Amino acid sequence: MRRPPLPARVTVVEVGPRDGLQNEASQIPVAQKIAFVDALTAAGLPAIEIAAFVSPARVPQMRDASDVARGITRGPTTRYSALVPNRRGLADAHAAGLSEVAVFAAASETFSLRNINQTIEVSLAAYADVIAEAHVLGMRARGYLSTAFGCPFEGHVPQARVVELTGRLLAMGVFEVAVSDTIGVATPGQVGDMVDALAGTVPLEAIALHLHDTRGTALANVFAALECGISTFDASAGGLGGCPFAPGAAGNLATEDLLYMLHGLGIETGADLDAVAHASRLIAGAIGHALPSRYLQSLGAHPDATIAGA
Repeated sequence: MRRPPLPARVTVVEVGPRDGLQNEASQIPVAQKIAFVDALTAAGLPAIEIAAFVSPARVPQMRDASDVARGITRGPTTRYSALVPNRRGLADAHAAGLSEVAVFAAASETFSLRNINQTIEVSLAAYADVIAEAHVLGMRARGYLSTAFGCPFEGHVPQARVVELTGRLLAMGVFEVAVSDTIGVATPGQVGDMVDALAGTVPLEAIALHLHDTRGTALANVFAALECGISTFDASAGGLGGCPFAPGAAGNLATEDLLYMLHGLGIETGADLDAVAHASRLIAGAIGHALPSRYLQSLGAHPDATIAGA
């Protein structure tokens, strides 16, 4: 099909403080998490997922979600959200002052069982209640649909199932679905085909892509999606993270790498690339290891340098 021009502006949803940090082995002090979020806010990112209100037994790094939510300095133009698995998590997020949450469904039955110990149908029924309650509380809800391009346990995931589940989440009242390449297996052609299929059923403005760079295809997949009219992408500062319940799922698409490409294409994001890199260096010091972002690596021994054209 004939492609529209590339979007003039893209919304980058920063997921580093949640999806990035949830997989770290050592517990990061609350003050450093707050400083990380504040630095990302200062970088002009329009949306930041700051935490997950989940069981600390399952995801220990998120046990301080309320403290982080209450401690950050909120910018007037930035949305702040958190992942919630149930009504208890929703209540905690609301009590912490958040006005946006996200629910996390799967396109693979096995992944759903391994990740949240629920079938897809049971999880959707629970999320319908969470979304309805969020609306009562005056909160917006976003949806994730994981393993949309492949499952670590089942392999191929039918495109029709992804389209169906995306439509069901939107019908429940989420304002947007982040169609997610949880283990980083997607290719540009697959992304284009998926977006075309979704476009026949749901409005493209309600679709975001959440990409992992396990096999080095994340930026190519972004470009393929841009050609199809997608204008919202999740990314993680420094390329932090992955999924603790998806074997082999290496880091997320790095926010710096995404911004460098988008800005090079003349696409506006409202974000300051080098300020994001500064935030990534802050958290790298806290976690004690280097981050995989190619942009950060290009700075080498000169972490305050900038690259012309960025």
